[in-house]
Amino acid sequence: MAYNFDEIVDRENTNGIKWESVQDIYGASDLLPLWVADMDFRGPSPVMEALKQRAELGVFGYTERPDSLYEAIEGWVLRKHQWRIVKNWICWSPGVLPALTACIQTFTKPGDRIIIQPPVYPPFFKVVKDNGRELVTNPLRYVNDRYEIDFEDLTNKFRTTGAKMLILCSPHNPVGRVWTRDELSRIEAICTEFDALIISDEIHADLTYPSFQHIPMASLSAGAAERTIVCFAPSKTFNLAGLQSSYIVIPNKELRIAFNKTMARGHLSMSNTFAITASESAYRDGDEWLEQCLAYIRANIDYAAEFFALHIPEIKMINPEGTYLLWLDCSRLGLDTAGLRRFMVKEAKLALNEGVSFGTEGEGFMRLNAACRRATIEEALQRLLNAVKARR
Repeated sequence: MAYNFDEIVDRENTNGIKWESVQDIYGASDLLPLWVADMDFRGPSPVMEALKQRAELGVFGYTERPDSLYEAIEGWVLRKHQWRIVKNWICWSPGVLPALTACIQTFTKPGDRIIIQPPVYPPFFKVVKDNGRELVTNPLRYVNDRYEIDFEDLTNKFRTTGAKMLILCSPHNPVGRVWTRDELSRIEAICTEFDALIISDEIHADLTYPSFQHIPMASLSAGAAERTIVCFAPSKTFNLAGLQSSYIVIPNKELRIAFNKTMARGHLSMSNTFAITASESAYRDGDEWLEQCLAYIRANIDYAAEFFALHIPEIKMINPEGTYLLWLDCSRLGLDTAGLRRFMVKEAKLALNEGVSFGTEGEGFMRLNAACRRATIEEALQRLLNAVKARR
């Protein structure tokens, strides 16, 4: 069926954080919200229908995960990522962040060092520090309007700090890189050399664009599978974040047993009844919706890229290979962090994510969510253009 991604979906009065928390977070209510990473689209029709049928039963007691859910996940990962996983590798978590917390608590000790690669998803910083571990950064290199991994620095950081773990963001949020097989293989080689565990956050795995192919870190080789824990979820793919469900793929039996024990101690082993229904339906019947959704978002991205190039050359958009997030280099506006924040809120009337929240390497950048109606993107860019014109 053909989906209408131009449909107006009223997200107000739904307690949705993206739209209804703007006043509390940004101090103004007249902003266009393009910040938190969820979509403004209705989900796949098969998912909506499955949820309606489940709701009509009227009984929402404790629910086990059926074999059909595992089969749907196995089929999805094989179709989309050419990786054959098996049922007993799949573990469960309410979300990726609880899984990261469990991995840190299970496989490291207080005071151990953990490497992340900024500019990167802000909770990575917090989840390390909140658990009493020491943060080590391996900043990405911004070269010719594209981000690269600094492998020499990564090697040196492992050598000099004795780090026990790397938290990898793949595809990368916010810079939109889809790491190549060669890049992932180099990461594997370094982590093997220093006997480090890789926790690979692959929540954006399904959101890649033509000519870019996501490769699950653990699918690279038998060695990679032994030292990698992969975090997947339907939340970004199908806009199901509010149902709070993710699945964690751990081929290594010892790691899997240890992870599951930690989740059980925290009483985090159950799944939301509706999350089970939605996840199975999405992974079984969501291909058509996702294909159309990605084409729509890609058109939004192409529109934005052309608009910036033609009308707002002061802002450089990093063209994403994956995710629906636009990383905007605003350094040519000549504003400091506070000034850039005021400009976006007070003058452009936009609620975006501040680049500095992704690490000091993000200073001078903003993140914009392109998973919205074309009319919303057009309005946002026009507001931005008007604000820049007023400063010229």
